[in-house]
Amino acid sequence: MALKDITLGQYFPGNSFIHRLDPRTKLLFTVLYIVALFSAKRLPSYLLLMAVLAVCIQISRVRLKTILRGMKPILFIIVLTAILNLFYTPGDPIWQWKFLKITVEGIWAAIYMVLRISMLITCTFLLTYTTSPILLTDGLEKLLGPLKKLRVPVHELSMMMSIALRFIPTLIEETDKIMSAQKARGADFDTGNLFQKARALVPLLVPLFISAFRRADELAIAMECRCYHGGEGRTRLRQLIFVRRDYLALAGSLFMVAAVYVLRYLGW
Repeated sequence: MALKDITLGQYFPGNSFIHRLDPRTKLLFTVLYIVALFSAKRLPSYLLLMAVLAVCIQISRVRLKTILRGMKPILFIIVLTAILNLFYTPGDPIWQWKFLKITVEGIWAAIYMVLRISMLITCTFLLTYTTSPILLTDGLEKLLGPLKKLRVPVHELSMMMSIALRFIPTLIEETDKIMSAQKARGADFDTGNLFQKARALVPLLVPLFISAFRRADELAIAMECRCYHGGEGRTRLRQLIFVRRDYLALAGSLFMVAAVYVLRYLGW
């Protein structure tokens, strides 16, 4: 797996319908989609959610190749989860060898879990691919605004989450540069077993941490020099206002959740 395959936190500018949605709409859709995904019970519900996600990807104009490339880093987790569900789900065994057994319930559980994780990650990718970090911060702060009455530092939390998400591609790029520099000096990261490869990555940690702290310090100084302060009185270049397309998207999200619960009630 190449580091360039990790695309979490990247933003792809565009002018599609989904790009133009209010960030609050996209955040609410993501939450509702996750609720529907964990409420799905049988294959028809998963097919419905898969169709919704496919339509969203088509409308967003984000290439499917980009999304599949971003799924590579979690492929091991998906396969491991499928294997655990396949062999350790109770039921009448159709194949058994010592303590390992495969049941019909295990096969379906593995299929559902793979679909659930894949669609969950894809929906999250779609949110970050089509929403800039600044808009994501503003949208999250607006949604969590009522918590300010409880003295929750909403703006600070939103800013930290946005900066952390934005720093992921930066740190990946920095890691790639450090690895290339060390390979040019004779370091070997590709040979050996899994543990040997993990040990070979240890020398990367010190320069990577130093680089990360340096970037964080430079960002803090830059924000202070610009007299940045959050909270009350802060103005925004773009005001977040719900328009017709946002109401349509939210109505569609609610209809999706309702459809999943209806299918669940019918045993589908």
